[in-house]
Amino acid sequence: MGTAMVAQQASPMTNSWWLDQALSGEAAAAADDAPPVDGESRADVCVVGGGYAGLWTALTLKQRAPTLDVAVVERDVCGSGASGRNGGFALTMWHHIGSLTGICGVDDALWIGRASEDAVDEIGRFCTAHEIDADYRRHGWLWTATNASQVGAWSSTERALERHGITPFQELDRRAAQHRSGSPWPHAATYEATAATLQPAKLARGLRRVALEHGVRIHEHSPMVALERSRTPAVRTPQGRITADRVVLCMNAWTAGVRRMDRAFAIVGSDVVVTEPAPAELDRLGVEPGLAVSDSRMMVHYHHRTADDRIAFGKGGLGLAYGTHADSDTTPERSAKVAGRLATAYPALADLPIAGRWAGPIDRTVDGLPFFTTLGRPDILCGAGFSGNGVGPAVLGGRILASLVLDADDDWARCGLVRRPPSGIPPEPLRSLGGRLVQAAVARKEHAEDAGRRPRRAAQWVAGLAPTGLTPRD
Repeated sequence: MGTAMVAQQASPMTNSWWLDQALSGEAAAAADDAPPVDGESRADVCVVGGGYAGLWTALTLKQRAPTLDVAVVERDVCGSGASGRNGGFALTMWHHIGSLTGICGVDDALWIGRASEDAVDEIGRFCTAHEIDADYRRHGWLWTATNASQVGAWSSTERALERHGITPFQELDRRAAQHRSGSPWPHAATYEATAATLQPAKLARGLRRVALEHGVRIHEHSPMVALERSRTPAVRTPQGRITADRVVLCMNAWTAGVRRMDRAFAIVGSDVVVTEPAPAELDRLGVEPGLAVSDSRMMVHYHHRTADDRIAFGKGGLGLAYGTHADSDTTPERSAKVAGRLATAYPALADLPIAGRWAGPIDRTVDGLPFFTTLGRPDILCGAGFSGNGVGPAVLGGRILASLVLDADDDWARCGLVRRPPSGIPPEPLRSLGGRLVQAAVARKEHAEDAGRRPRRAAQWVAGLAPTGLTPRD
């Protein structure tokens, strides 16, 4: 009933270096197979968003119901959002076992954890089956402590899993952590074998190609400017309109522009730099190819050695959007901070030139978990809130949303991630004012910890108001 205007901008963001590399490897005529929406059309299902969640949903629908007419509309090109801007980590959800248990219960949390393991492997199987050269390497994840206060940040997660006989993590001492990472920074670590790294934009573009091959209609350069909540819902773009029996919103941080979703999550930035290739130097340092490495702070650092022998290094939390404005590109100051932290992690690479720098928006929920829901009626669905860990969980999201679209009575439709959007994010301007205070407190706390000092109580208390990140709260 009525029309919901959506705060999506038609102009694209500056491409990430990942996406530029992926697009350069495609045929020049590739855009012809995904023309903008032009005029009036109809589909059984219209998916809004051409990233991982949207494309996995479209593909899963075609696999389960091949005759279904599925259309995908994308504001820019597939992979231009978070799916082509992330650090290239495909992680399980075991590190979120505490939050999962809180919202799903023990049995469902363990089922989701096991499904997330399979999702990481499914990405590899999918790339092999469809000859997608996304640099997929399943070499595991090193969850490190980069100052003394972070040591043992993973202990509550390990204990919670061990109570159920699940032991995906293996603890490493300082020497082993430094040897595996090739960096002098870690004080200790725990290692999870079921994790992979990849070139994220290449995966997104590969998903796009396979979706087209399976009969999915894709319309790039077609931002949704309105969601019409009439008897049969419709997606309006600048040049046309698609009416559909079901509309599925997979817009990541841009979901905040949809009515009733502006307080489902906060939009924060994550900045990445990538170096020029340096195979000899990385070999000399012992940087393990394909190993995902991150630390245990709220404003997390994450990095890996790419397939072409670069270091891709990122830091979360440097940007904070106002309201529903999800276009989060980097600034010279933020990029300089990230490059400086790369030099801290790898002092021997301090003079290695930076080949590319970019940023992207993260839809951070209070509990750090995604949600899948209907928007007041069963024919309009939404998946969002991946909170910076979306590469693997988006596979699950595609299965969940496909089951909801098809009214399936299965484990996916009944799982605990099918829920109302989590609450706890304040309205503007309190969100931005409070968010900046929290960011500053987190920065002060982590600066003190890096220096070996105990943070002030006020900084600790305010920093504790931040939404859950990668590291759990005891």
